Amino acid sequence: MSRSANTLETGTARRIRTPLDGPIDRIAERFGGARAKDLGRFLRFAIVGTTGALIDLGTLIFLQATILPPTSDLNVTLATSIAFTCAVLSNFVWNRFWVYPDSRSRSIRRQVAQFTLISITGWAARTTWVTLAYAPVGHALMPTALPIIRLFSPEYAPTGTAEEKLGTLVAQLIGMVVVMLWNFFANRLWTYNDVES
Repeated sequence: MSRSANTLETGTARRIRTPLDGPIDRIAERFGGARAKDLGRFLRFAIVGTTGALIDLGTLIFLQATILPPTSDLNVTLATSIAFTCAVLSNFVWNRFWVYPDSRSRSIRRQVAQFTLISITGWAARTTWVTLAYAPVGHALMPTALPIIRLFSPEYAPTGTAEEKLGTLVAQLIGMVVVMLWNFFANRLWTYNDVES
């Protein structure tokens, strides 16, 4: 195995090397036992998922603050879909080259198709959930959130879309957790089932 500053050889596959690899490998070896490799993959997957979640939420917040305010179901659906797509693209690249670099027995086209199918299933479930839940969730949570918001901004007066924005973010967070679990297990069992445990 030869190391360079940015990649790590894994058989014939190259893994992107990051400063997180050392701590992840030490944690996996210490707590993973015979499953250290799988624990390392899960920790990398969780980091990729967290990064994807930040991309997802950041994109959603940006879109709702600029060109797609949550003034209609269509705007909410478009904003959450665009945010999800940005996160999925990032997640595929990082999963392919950092989490599962040894999963190269299939063509990248096949893996993209499998990853995309799993992601679209998660997207459809999450988007349906967010579209149905954002208004009632925002309406239910605003009375509790408003005093907390006013601790940081005493002059805050909710706008007409404040409940919808709050509801969209909370529903999105719930959906993200469920879809992350779906994505991990479905991809591990189907897209990347050619790697050793």
